[in-house]
Amino acid sequence: MGYELHITRSNDWVDSERNPISLKEWLAFVESNGEFRHDGYAEATTPDGEIIRVENEGLSVWTKYSKHGEEGGMAWFDYREGRIVVKSPDEEIIRKMCDVAKSFGAKVQGDEGEVYNEHGQSNWQELRQPPDEPKKKPWWKLW
Repeated sequence: MGYELHITRSNDWVDSERNPISLKEWLAFVESNGEFRHDGYAEATTPDGEIIRVENEGLSVWTKYSKHGEEGGMAWFDYREGRIVVKSPDEEIIRKMCDVAKSFGAKVQGDEGEVYNEHGQSNWQELRQPPDEPKKKPWWKLW
């Protein structure tokens, strides 16, 4: 199971259906953008030669990905419930997701709630830091 990043207009990706990117909007973006191709399915071959196929109406591929086709490498962007999802993206794909998010007035957010800026950097460290502890007075200063 991989980690997913979500392009969403909502405060939290789990609520994407409240302020959705519609399937129609997504498919219009893919059709008008020369870097994407709408397939509606994704296929992969296991080392044993078994073909695994996933079908989804909004499933599209970023064809300008630098590793496109290398050892089966594909950057699949999947439309789900008002958001666009990519599983286990690398830095290049995250930066592309941030570009795509701008087109929708949206943001890129990870499964744990971290948000990515236009450079593909997240605020994950901020979210994981414990809150600042109040400074304690020395024992001899009672007030």
